[in-house]
Amino acid sequence: MSEVDQFDSALDLLRRLNPRETSKHLDSLISLVPSLTEDLLSSVDQPLTIARCRKTGRDYLLCDYNRDGDSYRSPWSGEFETPLGGSGPGGVDDQGNNEGAGEGAVPSERVRKMEIRANEAFDVYRELYYEGGVSSVYFWNLDDGFAGVVLLKKEVAPPSGKSQGSWDSIHVFEAVDRARTAHYKLTSTVILSLATGNDNLGEMDLSGNMTRQIESDLPVEDDTSHIANIGKLVEDMELKMRNLLQEVYFGKAKDVVGDLRSLGPLTEANREKATHQEMINSMKR
Repeated sequence: MSEVDQFDSALDLLRRLNPRETSKHLDSLISLVPSLTEDLLSSVDQPLTIARCRKTGRDYLLCDYNRDGDSYRSPWSGEFETPLGGSGPGGVDDQGNNEGAGEGAVPSERVRKMEIRANEAFDVYRELYYEGGVSSVYFWNLDDGFAGVVLLKKEVAPPSGKSQGSWDSIHVFEAVDRARTAHYKLTSTVILSLATGNDNLGEMDLSGNMTRQIESDLPVEDDTSHIANIGKLVEDMELKMRNLLQEVYFGKAKDVVGDLRSLGPLTEANREKATHQEMINSMKR
């Protein structure tokens, strides 16, 4: 089997497995076919992982866009480091010093300044909209502009331990500079996982992902305008995707579950149905 066939088969397999365990399945595929590591990591969206910046002490998110080998670049310090527990370069020695941090690609000075402002802006956005969670923004240079990714993650685990949920949103964009405007292309992916269980209903798992794309031309006066434009695009996209999830996916799931199972006794449901039919018949007379 050729490498192309192996890659297509791996993607096809991942689409048929539980999306809640995408990271586990991805690791298994990589261990089976190590030659597909880079292609799979760059093509498959998986739940984001949280690490802590050793220089600033702030949490940040790991993804393929800030990775260089086993090292990841912190958006707060701008430096590469290996997360605690990692096996690659960038560990911490006995004196607490950062050993062998990665030397991956970093944005230019201008783009890095925009990256810093974007992280500050989306940190406020995260607190207002998510009331917790972690956010990270990474920029990199393009020949005719710049590109970046906005990451947001929120996890919920009630004290009972029987319910848990997570929301991961990944917004990848390109910004191409034009005369007094910029052309933006945004690709957004939301990974949602909800699991609950009780004695009456048993266990239920709602997990999946959704991807949407938009393109837009917006006015630009200076680099600050880019941050405002990107923020508006991401905010609007998240609102649309959240409403779509709520109205279509959860609404349909509720209808299906309601038709399959009822918490009330069958005799009560039959009595209500009979009463309803009797009212309809009386109206026809």
